[in-house]
Amino acid sequence: MISDKSVVQTDQIGENVSISEFCVIRPNVKIGNNVIIHPHVTICEGVEIDANVEIFSGVVLGKEPKSPDLLARRIDFVKSVFIGENSSIGPNAIIYYDVVIGNNCLIGDAVAIREKCIIGNRCVLGRHVSLNYNVVIGEGSIIMANSHLTGNTNIGKKVFIGVGVQSANDNYFGANGYDVAFTKGPTIGDNAKIGVGAIILPNIQIGENALIAAGSVVTKNVDRNSMVMGVPAKHIKYLDSLD
Repeated sequence: MISDKSVVQTDQIGENVSISEFCVIRPNVKIGNNVIIHPHVTICEGVEIDANVEIFSGVVLGKEPKSPDLLARRIDFVKSVFIGENSSIGPNAIIYYDVVIGNNCLIGDAVAIREKCIIGNRCVLGRHVSLNYNVVIGEGSIIMANSHLTGNTNIGKKVFIGVGVQSANDNYFGANGYDVAFTKGPTIGDNAKIGVGAIILPNIQIGENALIAAGSVVTKNVDRNSMVMGVPAKHIKYLDSLD
């Protein structure tokens, strides 16, 4: 069912699709079978939505990145978004162009995902999570509410990131301009666990199965299977695998 109170400019719509009132869907959008789109959703040109996806009210898919000559980083993106099958996009989420979201993902309320992000299958992003540009999240990872992953961050598989975790990618606060060789967020190995409110400083390597205690400030690389704690975070002990 397609509401006559919506603007729908694509004919690439699968079977059993529901589009509620006051949606705007631009040309060249592809919508798979059994997709549910709630009121007041905007879907821009070049977006592809696979089967059995549900998109809640206020979502924008395909926001174009803009910079009024304020960013040192040159904005580069492809006008496409892909949402994998069986995924759910929560109310008021904003997903920029050049984003891929895998199958069976839960994207929470008011999540913001910038360009060049890739999210693997079966991932969860809690309410108000923000992903800056070029963040990669491996399959089965969970990012809890109010966490921020900075640009050029790489998250492995089955990583758990607790509520309110923050990360940074530039020790010089932009004073030296933007250089991708030095402007890097953390790299977090498979099965790592990051506690509530932890802060991870630029270009930190966190090994597989590591555990970062709540409230820690991570200023140095963390070995695999290591538990660290404190401000600054220090090694406490080695752990057995936390798979």
